[in-house]
Amino acid sequence: MPDRFPQDFLWGAATAAYQIEGSPLADGAGPSIWHRFAHTPGRMANGDTGDIACDHYHRWKEDVALMRDLGLNAYRFSISWSRILPEGTGSVNQKGLDFYRRLIEALREAGIAPSATLYHWDLPAVLDDRGGWLNRDSAAWFGDYAEVCFKALGDQVEMWATLNEPWVIAEGGYLQGTLAPGHSNLFEAPRVAHHLLLAHATAVEAFRTHGPGKIGIVVNIEPKHPASDSPEDLAATARADAAMNRHYLDPLFFGRYPEELAEIYGQAWPHFPEADLDRIPIPFDWLGLNYYTRAVVQTCPAAWPTGAIKVHQPRSTYTETHWEVYPQGLTETLHWLAGRYGPIPLYVTENGAAFYDPPTAEGGKVDDPLRVEYLREHLRAVGKAIDAGVDVRGYFAWSLFDNLEWSLGYAKRFGIVHVDFATLERTVKASGRFYAGVVRAGGKGL
Repeated sequence: MPDRFPQDFLWGAATAAYQIEGSPLADGAGPSIWHRFAHTPGRMANGDTGDIACDHYHRWKEDVALMRDLGLNAYRFSISWSRILPEGTGSVNQKGLDFYRRLIEALREAGIAPSATLYHWDLPAVLDDRGGWLNRDSAAWFGDYAEVCFKALGDQVEMWATLNEPWVIAEGGYLQGTLAPGHSNLFEAPRVAHHLLLAHATAVEAFRTHGPGKIGIVVNIEPKHPASDSPEDLAATARADAAMNRHYLDPLFFGRYPEELAEIYGQAWPHFPEADLDRIPIPFDWLGLNYYTRAVVQTCPAAWPTGAIKVHQPRSTYTETHWEVYPQGLTETLHWLAGRYGPIPLYVTENGAAFYDPPTAEGGKVDDPLRVEYLREHLRAVGKAIDAGVDVRGYFAWSLFDNLEWSLGYAKRFGIVHVDFATLERTVKASGRFYAGVVRAGGKGL
């Protein structure tokens, strides 16, 4: 283990707009696909919505002070597209921009570097009515929205991300139907994925006209390990890896899609214009990794569409979202990214775990030893990658707060800060205190 992380290492936490802000229609904002999805009966666990969430929209001053007290030097948040452009395009809602401007200025005053994500799954509903990400025009819509943000906030934000987890957007929203907008169509998913990559390229092009700062993209990666050495399991593992991991990164860096995707999608795999594949790998400045678990893969011809399933590991600890705790996979993934895609700065933009916490903080404290151990071992995993020469420049715990865990509602808690959803009281958990100690020590002593 290294004695310390780099001196300029970013120690942060991460959130997303719809998960914490609440007041989704306040001050001129328009509805997003998540507002619509959450208010559709049967879509959300317990009928939960983001109407209140953590009420960060009103409590942002308190929340910035909490981050300062934790010692964080960076905060990753997302901007709600429909707060800025209620109609998706056209007229700008100044009150929406003012909210983010106030938040960003408060962060900077507290010594916390703002890291803004332009899109964390919450497309304006009016654009979904025009086809959403299925419409090729979505790339241009996104570029126009990005340019509004760069012009209004770029003097205060130095670190931007275009998209958060494009695989989840396409897989959950258009293939499996478990996330907004709730489609389940083999023909839609690859087109959505392609349009997301075009949108990323369009935003990077717009960013280059606006001066200083750095821009990147955030992907979620699961290392895929075969359950056996059989040819069938090895082939299934390659398909699973192509569908989740290489589907987005190979076009971004190499200008081509993995060969396995044509097999996976069959007649649903489109022919994409060569001009698109020339445009998508526009150089960007950093790559964000969201890491939670691995997948041990076994062939299963009935598993749609990859013919691959995850195999439970009986000796492993699992989180409440049924994800295996596998910290060594984070080291492995950081090495894989550096080895396959070359020398680009890497940030761990999300890493965390849902374990049971009580609804109310008893005695003003919440002990969460499993989450403390999870963070400790994954931070050690980052340190091992750094020690081996991988260029990792920051770590953002997921999440700063217990929040709306998308279609799982409020039942799954990822936060290092507990939120009592009846009173909205914030309480730093033992994991938050642990992380604050790591930050103060600059990673020494892990």
